[in-house]
Amino acid sequence: MKSTTLVPLITLVACGLIVAAAFAPPWSRKATPPDPVSVAPNPEPVPQEAPGPVPEGMVWIPGGAFDMGATDGFPDEQPVHRVAVDGFWLDEAEVTNAQFAEFVANTGYVTIAEKTPKREDFVGQIPDVNEIPEENLVAGSVCYNPEFDRTTFRKDGPLWPYQVWQYVKGANWRHPAGPDSSIEEKQAHPVVHVSHEDAVAYCRWAKKRLPTEAEWEFAARGGLSRQSFPWGKELKPEGKWRLNIWQGNFPEENTADDGFLATAPVRQFSPNGYGLYGVSGNVWEWCADFYRPDYYEMSPRDNPTGPEASFDPNEPGVIKRIQRGGSFMCSDNYCTGYRVSARMKGEPTTGTFHCGFRCALSSGK
Repeated sequence: MKSTTLVPLITLVACGLIVAAAFAPPWSRKATPPDPVSVAPNPEPVPQEAPGPVPEGMVWIPGGAFDMGATDGFPDEQPVHRVAVDGFWLDEAEVTNAQFAEFVANTGYVTIAEKTPKREDFVGQIPDVNEIPEENLVAGSVCYNPEFDRTTFRKDGPLWPYQVWQYVKGANWRHPAGPDSSIEEKQAHPVVHVSHEDAVAYCRWAKKRLPTEAEWEFAARGGLSRQSFPWGKELKPEGKWRLNIWQGNFPEENTADDGFLATAPVRQFSPNGYGLYGVSGNVWEWCADFYRPDYYEMSPRDNPTGPEASFDPNEPGVIKRIQRGGSFMCSDNYCTGYRVSARMKGEPTTGTFHCGFRCALSSGK
């Protein structure tokens, strides 16, 4: 399915991939000044002490109140609003290939990317499932297409996802770049090509859960207020890279100045103030919440868990879940998803080569 031409819409949709809005930042929309931060009607919560011994591989996030969102990002990051979250445990890093392999070995779990799709899987997603070419009904997942036609590429064009991304037969968590690739030397790298459903299955096995979007942002900020990054205001403090992203002019050149063209080991860069690794760059991370671009206008103050249902105006009939943190595909001239306030969304049954997850645990367990 590799091609230097546009990836046909039917190829992507018929393989369970609704990608147009899932990967497209709203470039055509400029952020407008938000309303003033709402005044909290309740007393500010006091950070909580850890309720017991530290679970292996997790850190205690003490909870508290913070200003969620940003004025320098995309419209769905506004308005900035006051949010309070209870204390909770969070994995200090994304779930790795080694950890996911242990889960699979113990349960026999098969990810969605490893299953051959059937026509009936797409009823309601495309007008006529009988139009799906038989050769498109193959197991696989979404990868970058380095051979797309750059002469017609426009970052604000409606068809750009069908150029930059391709559905690769045989791509899955064991083979992140396709059937000839391997994770043998990447056991400490984050697992990728996992759908939201796959991530939830792992969490249940581990007796954990996915974090809410509010918990994720509170934790990623590491105790800092209104900063763009987990470490402060500057992307590259003292001239040093502290995250794994795309360096250079996307999509023309990636200089890999940070040392990585794709994923990096999960503890490659310094942790934030709460001891969390990789909350900026490397891979996107699934959260529990449904996505709505206007949710911040209606979000409750205390422990918000997202809207009751998903709505993406770019794809109104497609369910979306929140992704956070950015990835190695983000760049400062294109997708600045590595900012702690940046929001992304994905179709829950779709995995990609640059999205993983980490687990949370409520204080009461």
